[in-house]
Amino acid sequence: MWAERSRRPNGAGCAEPRQTALVSLNIAIAGDLHGQWDRHDALVLESAAADALLVVGDLSDGDCRYARELADLTLPVACVLGNHDTGWDRSGGRLERQIALLGERHCAWRSRGWSEPALAVVGARAGSAGGGFRVSPAVEAVYGPMSCQSSADRIIAAALEAPLDQPLVLLAHCGPSGLGSEAADPCGRDWQRPARDWGDQDLSIAIHTIRRQRPVDLVVFGHMHHRLRRGGGTRRSLHVDRSGTAYINAACVPRHQRDPAGNSLHHFSWARFESGALSELSHRWYDRSGRLLYRESLLNRPPDAPRARTTASPATGSRHL
Repeated sequence: MWAERSRRPNGAGCAEPRQTALVSLNIAIAGDLHGQWDRHDALVLESAAADALLVVGDLSDGDCRYARELADLTLPVACVLGNHDTGWDRSGGRLERQIALLGERHCAWRSRGWSEPALAVVGARAGSAGGGFRVSPAVEAVYGPMSCQSSADRIIAAALEAPLDQPLVLLAHCGPSGLGSEAADPCGRDWQRPARDWGDQDLSIAIHTIRRQRPVDLVVFGHMHHRLRRGGGTRRSLHVDRSGTAYINAACVPRHQRDPAGNSLHHFSWARFESGALSELSHRWYDRSGRLLYRESLLNRPPDAPRARTTASPATGSRHL
């Protein structure tokens, strides 16, 4: 049995009903890597029996080796690269090389689905630095000019192509606007006063539109690190809106830490689906052998809980922490 503790290490809508088999899916989520990925992370994925891996970007500052290592993994992987992945190369060359190495795993503005596991993952805008809608020269060099609405339209089109009988996960580097404007909110600006909502407007528009035609089960993102600047404590990493869509910020930075006993820790966020419905979200810390040492439970839903639904309401609502 794994040793589990219930907190973080100290110091460190009208769619047809889904017809799904009784099956569990365990989805590992790697928050902003910032150069922290090694063979022990791959061992954790194997030991924890992850069915797939989602990566929210900021692998490094343009170093291609991390894209190469993710491409070498044997389990299904989906990734959206972040603002740091441009390597400050305005030409887009470094970004493009990593996209080529990741191949179909990089799913910006695309659907990345699998039959095994039965899960539809749709990527949002690559290279986002948050703050509403801003497109860097590197992203424009690779993908061409775009507006907030045209970016949203591409996310929407990809999501509406995904099979209705599969859970839908939206994968982004930065989360959507509309999740709060305090520094400690999932996408709240904490490095400059006054605090404000730093989420992506195109992603928020996309969620609002998609949910008129099908449920959005989960939105996964990073960028806004859990540890707040100016000694402000820890960011809230979960939001659940009135439609039942869950949002998880996976950016526990640094991912590799040590606990007070000197154990090396590797962080993954974790999503579990039961019979096509999201049942669990958590943050987990494993040692180098893949043993689970700490788990912070964020969300637990019973098997018969209502699933995310279609709705015409915006991507905001009450917070459940």
